[in-house]
Amino acid sequence: MAFGIPFVSKLMASAPVRTAANRLKGDERMVRVGCPSHNCGGRCLLRVYVKDGLIRRIETDDRPGDTVADPQLRACMRGRSYRHRQHHADRLKYPLKRTGERGSGAFERISWNEATDLVASEITRVRERYGNTSLYVPYGTGSYNQVGGKWSADRLMNLCGGALGYYNSYSWACITPATATVYGTDVTGNQRQDWLNSRYILMWGWNPSEMRDGTNSEYILKEARRRGARVVCIDPRMTLSAVAHADEWIAIRPGTDVAMMSAMAWVMITEGLYDRAFVERCCIGFDAGQMPAGQEDQESYRDYILGTRDGQPKTPEWAERITSVPRQTIARIAREYAAAEAAVLYQGYGMQRRAYGEQVVRAGCVLAAISGNVGKPGGWASGIALQKGGGPFWNIFPTGENPVKAQIPTFLWTEAVLRGPELTEKDGLVGIDRLPHGIKLMWAVASNAVVNQHANVNRTVEIVKDTSKLEFFVAQDNFMTPTARFADLVLPACTQFETWGLEDGWKYGEELILQPQILDPPWETKSDYAICAAVADKLGVGEAFTQGRDEKQWIGHLLDEYRELRFPDLPTLEEFEAQNLGVYSRAVKQPKIAFADFRDDPEKHPLDTPSGKIEIYSQQMADRQLPETVPPIPKYIEEWESPFGESAEQYPLQVIGTHFMPRVHSTFANVDWNREAFPQRVFINPIDAEHRGIEDGQSVRVFNDRGTLILPCRVTRRILPGVVNIPQGAWWKPDGDGNDVGGCVNTLTSERWTPFAFGNAQHTIMAEVALAETVP
Repeated sequence: MAFGIPFVSKLMASAPVRTAANRLKGDERMVRVGCPSHNCGGRCLLRVYVKDGLIRRIETDDRPGDTVADPQLRACMRGRSYRHRQHHADRLKYPLKRTGERGSGAFERISWNEATDLVASEITRVRERYGNTSLYVPYGTGSYNQVGGKWSADRLMNLCGGALGYYNSYSWACITPATATVYGTDVTGNQRQDWLNSRYILMWGWNPSEMRDGTNSEYILKEARRRGARVVCIDPRMTLSAVAHADEWIAIRPGTDVAMMSAMAWVMITEGLYDRAFVERCCIGFDAGQMPAGQEDQESYRDYILGTRDGQPKTPEWAERITSVPRQTIARIAREYAAAEAAVLYQGYGMQRRAYGEQVVRAGCVLAAISGNVGKPGGWASGIALQKGGGPFWNIFPTGENPVKAQIPTFLWTEAVLRGPELTEKDGLVGIDRLPHGIKLMWAVASNAVVNQHANVNRTVEIVKDTSKLEFFVAQDNFMTPTARFADLVLPACTQFETWGLEDGWKYGEELILQPQILDPPWETKSDYAICAAVADKLGVGEAFTQGRDEKQWIGHLLDEYRELRFPDLPTLEEFEAQNLGVYSRAVKQPKIAFADFRDDPEKHPLDTPSGKIEIYSQQMADRQLPETVPPIPKYIEEWESPFGESAEQYPLQVIGTHFMPRVHSTFANVDWNREAFPQRVFINPIDAEHRGIEDGQSVRVFNDRGTLILPCRVTRRILPGVVNIPQGAWWKPDGDGNDVGGCVNTLTSERWTPFAFGNAQHTIMAEVALAETVP
């Protein structure tokens, strides 16, 4: 492996990186800067050492004190390895125009003037021929620094008549709307410092040690355990979080979490362990006497759990057959959770990226409600759990109002390309009855979700390759990603170290981190903002787009906005720079509790639900009139690809694609340090490996009807038998036979979406594994 200067020598030989500012010339200087924001789940502070226009080393937050109230924002291995991404020899250098068929990799270098002319002329052509609903800026989270990423393109589009919009995300498609069906809001979390008041914490499919979920979540969890909380991890894998933070790991079959939750409710109900007073005062739909007006004859939650109508009580014995969790364990966990003075059931996001992913969210919320853990210190209402007390805002760069009111679910963009005019409200289309045309122009900014991160890659690339459907495709990125490879025009964006930015906390936190420019953009790379500004000039809206501001001036302006919105004592940009502060943070000494006022007086402080109460029975879901797939009370529904279904005969193994320590989704997939420390592999249990004659380290085929991967295996007892894990984010790389040798799990995933939220169900996969030389 190359280290230090030898690593960057190839890049330096190609094009020297110029020094960013006078204060960084000469001797080595340290600059405090926010870790580049790639939607990792955290926001951390780096100390970056720069000399002669090169990053020499990266360290992390060294501010004095390390308290739960205001902890250091310490970076993980991804942030600390960033110089190997920053100074990577494969950085895009110049605008590139496609010369072969899409995906061939054949491009020619063109000038920026020609590139921006082409973007502007194609936007104009598509608007005039098809209308603004045929323009689309897809979901992408490769840059979260206010002026970077897709928001600059959104601002430009909105100044030019708008573009087809989207709602939901690949991350939280089910958990956000499903939480609101119970509580009427997504602000269901206490501030994290309140975890120290908890006596029992269920980490249900939650892995903060790898995916962060708010910088320092794992640190606060560790402190809660140190102060006496019992921590139990329920997950198909023994994750790094289970090893580091849990007193117990319970292996559960993927997609069966609702069955275990329902069996826990059965124990709590039949043994009288639920909080009856809280349920009667604050909930609706629990039993026949609590049904909403007009729904008195419908099935209540108690009816379902006890099997009153379907004849199947949801006992631990019933759940054991489905989940693989022993009945005694299910009953014990139910009793421990119900008996705890204050308990947290924290839901991870992977289990809602599955078939019927809405159900597990609602089931977790209902357990929190019937145990009486809503609205009190040490408790947790579950669901998406954005923090009480406001913020973070994620992004406040003004994109303006989109004149186009039509929106699609973000996961259904492929359907809008294929059959846009056929989409209806049954496909999640809102704001318009019908689209006049499909998506004809797509501009992917800081997004690898068009190919690599979208489901069923082989199907997706066939859609993207069809120039009669998608007529023009622009990709704007740091590297030639699998998505960029299929673009008609590739625009080289600079990194976040080469422009100005600003970031606040990720879901949790009371901080704001400055991202000063510390390096000049190399070669002909430009910031996302500068690229969009140049196109805006060609479209006649340049002045309206910039309002006379460059990136640094926008950051100064946004700091003033944050001062008004959230942090009255926030330093000015000049103070940040002069003192090399890097971060402003505010201590949380008295954590805010979600729903505390509602718990105290539900009549005076009703929820924003139709009933004003916690809706165990959801009229919103009942109105869909899809009782088998969108039941108004949370139910276990067998997935459309399942070990209990017909597909299991041919494809008997469940596949999950988890977050992985060395990557942020697909970012860092090409960084040598990270690849060496955590190589891409398929993780398989020894029982499944032995049955197939597979040994640790051998190359294997993982395949189903959608595609085939070839990659090394890791035989480990840290995964449930019957389940294999291919960590998501590795770059798709087809060989001559169409087999993916890059390790992209989306070679196997399905494009089918969930029935209520229209969200991605990419973790619902069945496949088979065999030695690579074996022909299926």
